[in-house]
Amino acid sequence: MKLLVLGGTWFLGKTIVEGALARGWEVTTFNRGRSAKDVPGVAPVHGDRTVVEDVEQLASHGPWNAAIDTSSSDLPPRDVLLTASLLRDQVARWVHISTVSVYAGWPHQLLTEDSALLECAADADESYGYTGDDGSPTNYGFQKAGGERAVLEAFASRAVFLRPGVILGPGEYVGRLPWWLRRAHRGGRFLAPSPATRRIQPVDVRDVAAFALDQAAGAEGPVFNVAHSDGISFEGLVTTCLEVTGGVGRPVWVEPDVLVEQGVKQWTELPLWRTHEGVWSVDASRAVAAGLRCRPLSETIRDTWIWLQNNGRPVDHPRWAEHGIAPEKEANILASL
Repeated sequence: MKLLVLGGTWFLGKTIVEGALARGWEVTTFNRGRSAKDVPGVAPVHGDRTVVEDVEQLASHGPWNAAIDTSSSDLPPRDVLLTASLLRDQVARWVHISTVSVYAGWPHQLLTEDSALLECAADADESYGYTGDDGSPTNYGFQKAGGERAVLEAFASRAVFLRPGVILGPGEYVGRLPWWLRRAHRGGRFLAPSPATRRIQPVDVRDVAAFALDQAAGAEGPVFNVAHSDGISFEGLVTTCLEVTGGVGRPVWVEPDVLVEQGVKQWTELPLWRTHEGVWSVDASRAVAAGLRCRPLSETIRDTWIWLQNNGRPVDHPRWAEHGIAPEKEANILASL
């Protein structure tokens, strides 16, 4: 099996590469060579996927049985279209890592793979789309929907789309789970969003990677939501963070309307918390039937803490700074309760 991975040096891309090599596959990676080192054992090709000559040079290294695109998150659809169009004759099957944000109903509604998508043209530039007043839809969602359309134009039935929600685990660069772990470890009273029983559906990066590789080698498709079928309660998340870190903190469970009144930013200041009913209502049964296996999230939490304690350092990314409430703001809210 010959695999091309667009990206391949950090978090999901790196995990996919490591999994492919463990399966005995031949792996080519394509990236700019800036974020992190290439995984030993790959055939690295460095270049910018927005530059025609660089992608044409990559194409000369083909053909491949499959490609997995992990590097289109910050690209406008027109650049995804450029890459896919120039590689379509060299790649038999294209696995595209997308997002649940492409759904018009996210995060308000229960989502299946048949739910309506946001509208965005395959050749749209980075200016297309908008972010709603309540944080939905998002410009990111429009852009990713256009990216899907670009891949579909180039590969048609040879394209597979994976739509994960939140991906956690060792190597996480966004900082959601690391913040909860460090807050639990720091101790003292800390804010926690009620209801404690509400279940969330993040999925481990290693499980997403394994499923992506299965799809690269398989014949199923074309679309899969990728979310944890069992999930974990918020109380389970907080309790496990305290247990694995040895923290002596005490969560103070606060009703959502109080947190909103206090100006706590959903999704970022208390990572993974959002009041919208559909944010954790993603139906992943099709992926489960196709072989998605999700480890208990307690294992994800433990392994992420071990990674952090062993000098784990994510690739620098601006989203890291967005996550976590400032200590003084948290203290003021706790004092007002």
